Amino acid sequence: MKSSEKVLIKGNYAIAQAAVNAGCQCYFGYPITPQTEIGEYLSGKMQELGRGYVCAESELAAINMVMGAVSTGVKAMTSSSSCAVALMQEALSYAASDELPVVLVNVMRTGPGLGYIYPAQGDYNQAVVGGGNGDYKIIVLAPSNVQECIDYTYRAFYLAQKYRNPVILLADGLLGQMMEPASFGEYPYPEVDTSSWALSGANGREARAIYSCAREEKKQIQHIQDLYKKFQVIAQNETSYEEFMTDDADIIITAFGSMTRNIKAAMNVLREKGIKAGCFRPITLSPFPTERINKLASEGKDFIVVEMNMGQMFKDVKYAINGKAKCDLVNRPCGEWLSVEEIVSSVEKILEKNYAASV
Repeated sequence: MKSSEKVLIKGNYAIAQAAVNAGCQCYFGYPITPQTEIGEYLSGKMQELGRGYVCAESELAAINMVMGAVSTGVKAMTSSSSCAVALMQEALSYAASDELPVVLVNVMRTGPGLGYIYPAQGDYNQAVVGGGNGDYKIIVLAPSNVQECIDYTYRAFYLAQKYRNPVILLADGLLGQMMEPASFGEYPYPEVDTSSWALSGANGREARAIYSCAREEKKQIQHIQDLYKKFQVIAQNETSYEEFMTDDADIIITAFGSMTRNIKAAMNVLREKGIKAGCFRPITLSPFPTERINKLASEGKDFIVVEMNMGQMFKDVKYAINGKAKCDLVNRPCGEWLSVEEIVSSVEKILEKNYAASV
């Protein structure tokens, strides 16, 4: 297959092959729907290429194996889903503090608790806030189609190594299971030199170690402050989003991930009805595009957030708006995606309600 040739491929398989193309040398995972195909695909491909593959005894084992591998400077990843990613939170806290370039793919299912395989977007908080202890931040990328599953898997590996920071690719059950035409292309990023910190053996150099904390209070304070300074650089350089027809919009519909597909279509229907709607999609959920949303709100544009959860990104959009515009929520916690018709109808009702309140 030529790098530019399009193939019909499932989202999970696209992520797996993109990881191979990105130079992932080790995969450690444990099966759980709706992401099991990632590990299934790599169980053959990694061995075929002479790379590392382990079906671990648990999710805890898998994420800790990834930490061990990336500490040597190689690219490694794991993938899982929702309730199993919850088990990895302590390790992610360690990885952030150790400054290890862990790549984790979360193909979300519904929750809380065990949940079920219905598609949902309920792991937004888990990804961007995290469940581990202490002050830390993780880079979170949210693809909206199968092509972006490839593109952002590439980006996840690059950003993880560039900033020595864990990266989560936050997909969902719908995106992991759907098939679309996509092309892989070549891995577009330069390789990052890890020789200054990787534990690659002390032959010919002084021994080094990686610690998650400093025993002295002042050094620990400095370490945490340095982590946050690094994330400020990440926010300045890597924050990304997508906009559609926001220049003249009176109302901006906002969503992340695969829900973006329906809000784009809803925007077109609303435009045909004479309602000046635009769309805004955060691509990096962390760092969040707070400044851009605030600027749009300052221009007098109101927001409607559409999510397949109980309003987890909604609070971040409201925070970004900072009281400068109205912000409403259209949502469902899981299952069948909100249809274009439902979104259009909900937007019309919100606009009617807001108009009635203003007169």
